Amino acid sequence: MSVASRASSRRLPAAWAARMAAAAPAVVMAWLLLACAVALWAPLPPAQRDELWRLLEGRLALVLMLWCVSALALGAWVHSWWLRHAAAPGRMAEQLTVLLNSSGNEELPAERYQGSSEVGELAQAVNALIRQRAALRADFDAQVQQASREIEQERNRLAALMAELTQSVVVCNLDGRVLLFNARARLQFRALADGPNLGGAQALALGRSIHAVLDRKLVAHALESVQARLLRGAPNPTAQFVTSTRGGQLLRVQLAPVRAVQTTSEDSTRPLEQGAADGLDLPQSPTPPRLPTTALAGYVLMLDNITRDFADESARDQLIHQFTEASRASLGSLQAAVELLEEPELDLPTRERFQGVVREEAGAMAERIQQLAQHTTQTLKTRWPLEEMLGADLVAAAVRRIGAQAGCRADVAEVDASLWLKVDSFSLIQTLAYLAQRLADEYDIKRVQLRLQAQGARAQLDLIWFGQAMSTETVMGWETDAIRVGQESSALTVRDVVQRHGGAFWLERERVRQAAFFRFLLPLSAESTEPLDSALVMHSESRPEFYDFDLFKAGQSQSHELADRLLAELGYTVFDTETTGLDPSGGDEIIQIGATRVVAGKLRRQDCFEQLIDPQRSLPAASVAIHGIQPEMVKGQPTIAVVLPAFHAFAADSVFVAHNAAFDMRFLQLKEQSTGVRFDQPVLDTLLLSAIIHPQQESHRLEAIAARLGVQVLGRHTALGDALVTAEVFLKMLPLLQEKGILTLGQAMEASRQTRFAKVTY
Repeated sequence: MSVASRASSRRLPAAWAARMAAAAPAVVMAWLLLACAVALWAPLPPAQRDELWRLLEGRLALVLMLWCVSALALGAWVHSWWLRHAAAPGRMAEQLTVLLNSSGNEELPAERYQGSSEVGELAQAVNALIRQRAALRADFDAQVQQASREIEQERNRLAALMAELTQSVVVCNLDGRVLLFNARARLQFRALADGPNLGGAQALALGRSIHAVLDRKLVAHALESVQARLLRGAPNPTAQFVTSTRGGQLLRVQLAPVRAVQTTSEDSTRPLEQGAADGLDLPQSPTPPRLPTTALAGYVLMLDNITRDFADESARDQLIHQFTEASRASLGSLQAAVELLEEPELDLPTRERFQGVVREEAGAMAERIQQLAQHTTQTLKTRWPLEEMLGADLVAAAVRRIGAQAGCRADVAEVDASLWLKVDSFSLIQTLAYLAQRLADEYDIKRVQLRLQAQGARAQLDLIWFGQAMSTETVMGWETDAIRVGQESSALTVRDVVQRHGGAFWLERERVRQAAFFRFLLPLSAESTEPLDSALVMHSESRPEFYDFDLFKAGQSQSHELADRLLAELGYTVFDTETTGLDPSGGDEIIQIGATRVVAGKLRRQDCFEQLIDPQRSLPAASVAIHGIQPEMVKGQPTIAVVLPAFHAFAADSVFVAHNAAFDMRFLQLKEQSTGVRFDQPVLDTLLLSAIIHPQQESHRLEAIAARLGVQVLGRHTALGDALVTAEVFLKMLPLLQEKGILTLGQAMEASRQTRFAKVTY
């Protein structure tokens, strides 16, 4: 914390200082009067003291009245003098701090400080420095604009290309926060939304977590697969998987890595050298190491909705099954008719009747074949994607998964290091862990082994254990039960996974070694090569209509505790409510919720939530006069029981920000039990933050704060309008908090608790 910050933190609030200044003359005069009385009383003999007391006894009220009048007059004068001279520098310092952190060229209002010539002259000198800074800033901005023109041109090219891409593209940092997506992705995610679109919130927005749609475990597994290939030196590895959304849609996802930019020691020390040249006292830090070539900054997701394609494929499979069963009966009839026709003693009428049977069954088979051919040509062939993977990598990943979740130890018995498999590695590893866990739970098996060998055109993957074997009926039961590993469950069964790979599964026993094993027959890759280069499967045309690459940086410290996270790194939901009144505990209800998002230090105006709510009660005229929401506007709108879960989903994984947040949070908390949602995220209050930043200011109303920070107030007393103003005010406050040494969320919350406004409750 700087010296100025420490000094400002020790200053009393302006109101208290002014009151003390006004009370000081009364105290001083009282002490002077007492001292004079003691000085006169002490040297007098008793007789004179009695005489003096008789003279003053009847005039004490007059003396006291004169003292009160003099103290009040002198106190008023001192109070006025204090505000003009002593308090003015403090107010000027706070206003100057705001101006120093603003992007405009505003000057100090010198007319406020004309009561003191010295302070007024100081204000004029400060304004001269502000004008000089504005000129230097204009020159610097011109140079920056010239230097950044080429970068902006590259971004525009990227934006122009992404618009033409017909495939949905989403780019995320390693934490799954969305930092780029195209219009196609936005439309697709809107179609994937589960339930009504309340509040206008979008399913896909910058800074939101992709894990709200895609299973975190699937993405982590794909990243692990890509990382393993990078370690082996693969130039552009990719991974793909299929998943289902909560709305029942099927997505085919291809993941490609975004590698971190390598930094040299020269690049990393340049900012420190520049800071030292500018005379700044910067801490000495060791040179950061060069990033490894496998370090990732994020990943690219290319998504296809294959729900309809998969339904068509299922219908085709059903048609093939029906064709097979019907053809089996026809072939039986044909075979019997042909055998009878070969009898030499068969009479002519019977022969003709069997020939008719042959013609009829042959015609029926031809018609079914024609129907199958037509259906096949009209549908696209969509299968669960199988990815090419080195068998040794699959076994190693399975050993780690079994050891971590199955309750027994796993070892590698024998692995053919040259085998490349074509598998859905996630579901297959999940299946192996499931079988190992059931062995541990039901047969007390403490150790299993994995063996992978080639068997002709297939690969044999064995899960081996020593000890008690099991019956065929037990194996069939395990094969058809839903897969469950620890707390994770899947709708798939072992049979589903085997059928997905077009393979086989059975139990074998080795009586000599008293061992048993489950054997999987798996497909081998057509060629033992790496998957296609991602440049061949990713079109060069792409357009990020919505992007913010600063989010790559925002996710680099996710491992820290939330309280230790920097304020600039966090994602915020800034919200406001409009209500029927000011008494949440007395029956007043929320009639509107408005919110917006702040991500990576930027206001996301397009990522908003705004929804009217039917309070199911009358609206008092006094409240209507404030917010302007008429009773007919809320009639027929969703109730709080419907809106609050949607708002809870909008605000997930973020920190709440509001002005006078205790009021709004009380309304939300009173509805937690009835709606089944809980708002337990941290809360920052711009009212309390203003008291931290500007302790000398008399007003901390939202309008007053906005005026001090240069924020234009629009849409006041509408939920979304107030939320947007609060968000802009909050962003202006972040550098001011940093000036006071408040950098983390924990520090901001602790400082807020120390303010006098923190005692207000509703």
